[in-house]
Amino acid sequence: MSGHSKWHSIKHKKAKEDAIRGNMFGKLSRMITVAAREGGSGDPKDNIALANALGKAKEYNMPQDNIERAIKRGTGELEGVNYESAVYEGYGPGGIAILVEVMTENKNRTASDVRNIFNNNNGSLGESGSVAWQFERKGLLIIDMASIEDEDEFMLNAIDAGAEDIEEEDKKYIVKTDPTDFMEVKKYLENQKIKIESSGIEMLPKSTINLSKEEASKALKLINKLDDHDDAQNVTSNLDIPDELLNEIDS
Repeated sequence: MSGHSKWHSIKHKKAKEDAIRGNMFGKLSRMITVAAREGGSGDPKDNIALANALGKAKEYNMPQDNIERAIKRGTGELEGVNYESAVYEGYGPGGIAILVEVMTENKNRTASDVRNIFNNNNGSLGESGSVAWQFERKGLLIIDMASIEDEDEFMLNAIDAGAEDIEEEDKKYIVKTDPTDFMEVKKYLENQKIKIESSGIEMLPKSTINLSKEEASKALKLINKLDDHDDAQNVTSNLDIPDELLNEIDS
C-alpha cells in the first residue's frame, strides 16, 4: 500500500465527525437497506455485504432501531425508497483522480449535483472509465497498535487468515485484504479481541499524487464537498498528503 499514506486516516476522522453530527446514519441506513435487498437476506450470516454494512454501523454507534428499520426496508417488510448504486469519476486540483460511489433514488438529480460540485470547486466530472483504472477494490482494516501485545504473532496470524499487506501509520496498523478474504480476516481480529477502529471494502489508489499546500487544500475542499452530499457513500482519491502538510492545512 505504498503511497496510500494518510488518506484512510483523513476519511476515518471525517466519518467520525459526520457520525457526531448525525450525517453518517442516513448513509449507513442506505448501505444496509441496499445490502439486505441485493443480498437476498436480512441475516448477515447469509449476506456478506450486509455483514460488512452492519459492522460499519457498529463502528459509528448507529442506534439498533435504525439498523432494524433499514434491514426491514431492504427485505420488503417495511416500505422504503428504491435506491440505486452509481459511480462517478472525475478530476480535482492538480489532476488528482476522484471516485464518488453513491446510492440514490434519482440518478439524474445526483449526477447533476455531483457535476456542479466538481465544477464549483476546481474540478471536472469525467467519463465512465476515465479514472477507475487507477484504483483497485480491497478490504481495509485500521487497527489500534496499542491493542496488539505481540506484533510478530499478530502479523503472522493475520496473514494466515488472509491479509495481503500490513503497514504501520500514526500508531495504527493498516491491514489490506482481497475483498473475498475481508470478513475472514475481520472475524479473526475480532476473535482475538483486537480493536478495529475502522473497516470496509474500498477502492484504493494503485499510486498517489503529492500536491503543493495550496493545491492540496483545494483538493480536500472538493473531496469534502462531495463526501457531504447525502447520496455519497464513499469518496476516494489518489491524493497523498504528508503529515506536516496536513497539519498546516488543518491549522
